[in-house]
Amino acid sequence: MELKRVVVTGLGALTPIGNNIEEYWNGLVNGVSGAAPITHFDASKFKTRFACEVKNFDVRDFIDRKEARKMDKFSQYAMVASDEAINDANFDLENIDKDRVGVIWGAGIGGLETFQNECINFANGDGTPRFNPFFIPKMIADIAPGQISIKYGFRGPNFATVSACASSSNAIIDALNYIRLGYSDVMVTGGSEAAVAIAGMGGFNALQALSTRNDDPATASRPFDKDRDGFVLGEGAGALILEEYEHAIARGAKIYAEVGGGGLSADAHHITAPHPEGLGARNVMLNCLRDANMKPEDIDAINMHGTSTPLGDIAESKAILEVFGEHAYNLNINSTKSMTGHLLGAAGAIEAIASILAIKNGIVPPTINHSTSDDQIDSKLNFTFNKAQKRDVKVAMSNTFGFGGHNACVLFKKFE
Repeated sequence: MELKRVVVTGLGALTPIGNNIEEYWNGLVNGVSGAAPITHFDASKFKTRFACEVKNFDVRDFIDRKEARKMDKFSQYAMVASDEAINDANFDLENIDKDRVGVIWGAGIGGLETFQNECINFANGDGTPRFNPFFIPKMIADIAPGQISIKYGFRGPNFATVSACASSSNAIIDALNYIRLGYSDVMVTGGSEAAVAIAGMGGFNALQALSTRNDDPATASRPFDKDRDGFVLGEGAGALILEEYEHAIARGAKIYAEVGGGGLSADAHHITAPHPEGLGARNVMLNCLRDANMKPEDIDAINMHGTSTPLGDIAESKAILEVFGEHAYNLNINSTKSMTGHLLGAAGAIEAIASILAIKNGIVPPTINHSTSDDQIDSKLNFTFNKAQKRDVKVAMSNTFGFGGHNACVLFKKFE
């Protein structure tokens, strides 16, 4: 069957470096670090005492206080980002066929802070089971797309994707497929996460996954640098409106980019470590190129998973060299996690947005905080270190890889 074309007609973001799309993009191109000492809780006894938190955010500016209390932060973030994207898409919400509009949303963990707090409250009590009646609805990962659909009355496909740090890229790929197979006209997609909490920081510290550069948080996320020592935990949300091409044209929608394709793969190697030779990363990029019917030489830029972990950055760089060969040296590759930190299940969404805006604006955001080359990473690759670079980006890829060996890659191309 002939697949329908799918375009991006709305964007929304709530990130550690900007609370809307305009602020987020300005933060990216100016190389702003979102890392700072933790304010959400007392982290003084933790090995890592900093994170990339959402800043200057008061949920009451966006959601009624009574309703907000029924939501974990990850759902609040989802509502704010999706509202911006839906408004940006400028739908006629009174007349759109809501049976043909769905919501597919990614979250790697969901309501972690809610779960944590309910357990703490029970442990500190007298043993009587007193739990918040909204405990379960606040916690479950699928509640975010449910909340979005309830607010707008969207009755199309509605579910959550959970694949650790690949979750929102999976959501975007599923949304793409539902539209191009003809099941929906419009999809609200993306992801959110709010793991900067006692349990999140403690858990990732126990894994020895986080940077402990407490004396200089702003430079702690340093992908591909010899002195990287782990990722910086982030939080927030990103939302995209995907729309069938003819549907978008018929209503005169503005179009940011076209979604060319998506790829998925598994490392089948280890629960937390990447395949040392980047086998899963190689396969997911090849699968994405095949799905988009494109060749390696067609790609201009890649927003890498690039978490700033010792093993991951090496494996992904090897995979790019294997997939792209000599053309790898013509690419602009970068890691926006150097600025935003790692948003876990929301990473794919905000990084897809960064790729789309790189296409739209002809600018590749930098990989900041680089000072010392790692001799295990090919220094001839253009990692867009420390300063944004102008480039006519016609096609961009976005990589996300998750614990459990889950890999997802999404391809966007300039709309013509």
